[in-house]
Amino acid sequence: MTLTDIIAELSKPGRDPREDMPKPILRSDVLKIEDLKEGMIVTGTVRNVIDFGAFVDIGIKHDGLVHISEMSDKYIKNPANIVSVGDIIKVKVIKIDLERQKVSLSMKL
Repeated sequence: MTLTDIIAELSKPGRDPREDMPKPILRSDVLKIEDLKEGMIVTGTVRNVIDFGAFVDIGIKHDGLVHISEMSDKYIKNPANIVSVGDIIKVKVIKIDLERQKVSLSMKL
């Protein structure tokens, strides 16, 4: 059974399984980073969970980062205990760095 799965995956090289995930419910007024404002609440889809947080697709060119310290008011050892890839979450924009094209997000609403 495992060998069949491996062959099936090798027959589609370069395919990103995240493409099959549900798309976030995007705001029509937020299409690029310049449209964001600090304090704005947006809905996004978790694209990647890492040791120090999670990257969230909020409908602009670059994903925003929810740092582990901004996931909860309680101590979190592992972000994967809070979110997983594909989750649709509401986040608040806490910092926008236009120069480096980075957006910091918070799940503490």
